Parts: sequence; C-alpha cells; structure tokens
Amino acid sequence: MNNQTKIEEAGFQPASRIAAIGVSKILQIGARASVMKKEGLPVIILGAGEPDFDTPDNVKAAAKAAIDRGDTKYTALDGTPELKKAISEKFRRENNVDYAVDEVTVATGAKQILFNAFMATVNPGDEVIIPTPYWTSYSDIVEICGGVPVLIPCDAEAGFRLKAEQLEKAITPKTRWVLFNSPSNPSGAAYSEADYRPLLDVLLKHPHVWLMVDDMYEHIVYDGFKFVTPVAIEPRLKSRALTINGVSKAYAMTGWRIGYAGGPKALIKAMAVIQSQATSCPSSVSQAASVEALNGPQAFLKDRQASFKHRRDLVVSALNAIPGLACRTPEGAFYTFSGCAGVIGKTTPKGKRIEADSDFTDYLLEDANVAVVPGSAFGLSPYFRISYATSEAELTEALKRIADACAKLA
Repeated sequence: MNNQTKIEEAGFQPASRIAAIGVSKILQIGARASVMKKEGLPVIILGAGEPDFDTPDNVKAAAKAAIDRGDTKYTALDGTPELKKAISEKFRRENNVDYAVDEVTVATGAKQILFNAFMATVNPGDEVIIPTPYWTSYSDIVEICGGVPVLIPCDAEAGFRLKAEQLEKAITPKTRWVLFNSPSNPSGAAYSEADYRPLLDVLLKHPHVWLMVDDMYEHIVYDGFKFVTPVAIEPRLKSRALTINGVSKAYAMTGWRIGYAGGPKALIKAMAVIQSQATSCPSSVSQAASVEALNGPQAFLKDRQASFKHRRDLVVSALNAIPGLACRTPEGAFYTFSGCAGVIGKTTPKGKRIEADSDFTDYLLEDANVAVVPGSAFGLSPYFRISYATSEAELTEALKRIADACAKLA
C-alpha cells in the first residue's frame, strides 16, 4: 500500500476551526432552487441579496477605460491612492466623518474587511456581540478567527434593534467588539440617531470594547429615514471604531467585489498585514470602476430607492393580508423579515406538521415553488426573509403562491 492510498483511506479531516461551520443556508436554498428550475419547475427565488439593477453605464465605462490604458497590474496592497481618496471624500461628504487616506482600507468585498478586522484583533475566547437577526457570515467569521459570537435576540416588537440594557448586560471583560448593521440584512431595520445614542453611551463606559458598523445598505432607506453612522454621532468612539461600507448594493456592483472601511491607523495597518498574506490587492479594474461610482453622478440612487420602496410596500401589504403571517415595515435595505408564528403547528396537504420556520420555508419551496430563507438561518425564529430585489411581476406571483399555500394548511 503506497502513501497516497493510505492518505485516501484515512479520509479528509477538516481543521477544528471550521468543524461546526457549514455553507450558508442562503446559498444552500439558492442551489436547491436552481436545480429545481433546471428540472423545469417554475421556481421563483426570493433569496438573493443583490440588486436586480445593472451597474451604471459610467461605472462600466470607467472599468473599460482602465483596461484600455493598461491599469491591469497589481495595485497598492489595500487600495489605490485614487480610490482611498474617493472613499475619504465620500465619508466626509456623505457621513460627516473625517478619515484620512491612511485610515482607509480597501478589500475584495466587505466580507474580507470583516475577516481582516477580526483576524487582526480577536484572540481565542474573545467575545463579539452581535444583535440577531444577523447576516449569517458575521458569526461564522468570528468563529473561524477564534472568537466567540455573543448573539442577542432582537425581535419584531423591539424593531429588530438592540437596546442599551441588553448591550450593557452582554458586555464582559472578554468583549472585544460589538457589531451593528444598519439598515440590516435580513430585517431591513435601521438605527436612527436616537436609537444609536443610548447604545453609544454604553460603549463610552467600556473603553475595552470596540465598535464595528456595517453600513452597506446606507443608500437604500425609505419614508424620509435619515441614515447616520455612529462615529458621526459620537466622535469620541472614532479611535476604537471601524466603519464598513462598499459599492455592492447602492451601485449594483456585487460581482465587482469591492468593500472598504475607515478606522484608526493602527487597526488599518494590522488589517493590511492579514490581507497581504491572503489576497493582496483587490482587482485593479474594480477599483478604477469604484472611483467613478463614488465620484460620479449619484442622482440615480433616488430612482432606485423609489423602485425598491414600491416593491417593499407591495410585499409588506401582501404578507400582512395572509392569515398567520405578520410583517413589520422595514426602514431600509431590500428585505422583509416576516413572522410566521401563526402557521407553526399547522399541517401541510401532504400531512407534514410545520414545527419550525425552516419547515414552513421547505413547504413553500416544495409545494409553491417559492424559495425564501428561514429566520433560523439568521439567528431568530419563527420568521422568514424575502428579498424583493426582483421584478414586480415575480413578486406578485410569488406572493399569490405564498397566500395559496398558507390557505391550504390545516
């Protein structure tokens, strides 16, 4: 028996750091729904977390121009000077926060920003406070980096927002970070200045706790909601805060893979060390396109915002008309996070009892050909998430199917 055979018989053994981590439930559901579509079933997928709009023409033109002039080589490790300058000006112009160029980092998507930050700062056993419902990658990245996610449930009655007393109670000597996402994926809930203020007051009392905020859906807010980032409210936290954003959602550039952040120089430098041994620089062409996205015309954002609001209102209204479901109106993003407690305990036409939100979403996929994501994937049940970043025709048909499916439950 040769060594290769021995290795194959021994089987693959994953590292302990990923033993309890699997592929995202969102991706699993999407893959399953895609297979069903290929088999000829009329599946409508409402799970994708990306805008259905195209990247603006001026941004695409900037990318083509970059290719034509030969900007296809390695760039500076964590962002070109041009892009860092555009990001710094964006923070100053739109958020009233002053980040110098050497306080800015650029990576291959906001997910890498998160990974770099946690890998650079979290020691084994350090705790990261994460309000739920939450984007599933948050806790998985913390665990991969050796940290301990501290998940705090924030239900619809609380507006899916963390309260100051909850934060105070959760902080321990091991707390390293608290992470906010506003507007939120998956709930669409957003923190106003008044919502943030008591939370920031708690953090001021605990100087060992750092603040991380994911502002990715900043430009997708409704009904006059005024977006604000925490450092603008409380500048005293700037020396221990990381403000994360990117071009993916607002500019429909998910595939371009550019995320960025502003933070203290020492943290930005430490994150660059991690990036230098992971991916090195982000795509040169994507960075050139992002400069144009941030510096170019912004008027189209209002039009897309209005389109998303129209779809939000359609979905919320239809869901709340279905007995057993209850949907809070979100302040932003392009998701609804609807309660489904009223269908738990009911039985499907095939005789299967719905015991949890995952059973309900399985039922919708199998019997109604509608793919949505259970709240359990985001750390809070019984709920389910719909992404309304798709056509009004598809949304209308999907909502009709969901209503019909609910009506068939015994």
